[in-house]
Amino acid sequence: MKLTNQVTDAEDADSAWKSLYRVGGTAALIIVALYTIQIIVFVAWGPPPSTVIGWFTLFQNNRLLGLLDMDLLLIVDQVLVALILLALYIALRRADQSFMAIALTAGLVGIAAYFASTAAFEMLSFSDQYAAATTEAERSVFLAAGQAMLAIWQGTAFYVGYILEGVALLIIAVVMLRSTFFSKKIAYVGILLGVMSLVAPAAGTIGLLFSLGSLAPLEIWGILIARRLFQLG
Repeated sequence: MKLTNQVTDAEDADSAWKSLYRVGGTAALIIVALYTIQIIVFVAWGPPPSTVIGWFTLFQNNRLLGLLDMDLLLIVDQVLVALILLALYIALRRADQSFMAIALTAGLVGIAAYFASTAAFEMLSFSDQYAAATTEAERSVFLAAGQAMLAIWQGTAFYVGYILEGVALLIIAVVMLRSTFFSKKIAYVGILLGVMSLVAPAAGTIGLLFSLGSLAPLEIWGILIARRLFQLG
């Protein structure tokens, strides 16, 4: 009787999180869609500029494209990643609550670090002020400010956030191997994605290769995770 009551209580507790599972599944599908859009933008318009003047020119010619190239969609992604992390924590906490707590903490800290590195709207503002400047001295000030923003955008906070999210993904995928809620296929794709997310795209050629190589497992993992979370919900 005691065991039956425990099972019933566990089922009731899980039923209380069904809305979160559905929200997490929806978030995963939106991320897949946003990454697809980002890939299309990259293929259609090529890589983003590498200089401050290039960025300012891009913003003046096409403000939306400038924001997209400066990871506007990734800002939205990070909010959605937080929802997925919460849903996965609830789903996997019984498999290993300690490691899931570590994964959740690493992921949320990574998200916070990423937000600290964003510079899209700051660069847009500096671009407008540079275009409106009437003297070389004023332009020099905004060029220096833009250079500082580029350094922040691909600086320490970005590296830390990127790697911490990779660590969180890797831990979650390993815990999935010990869980009955998720298939080993989802876990193995997650491990591949986690490993490839441990090298930031700004880390030279190898970083770019790892970043591009992670796109396929990311899209697959997002779809598989969404499907399973909807089933749990």
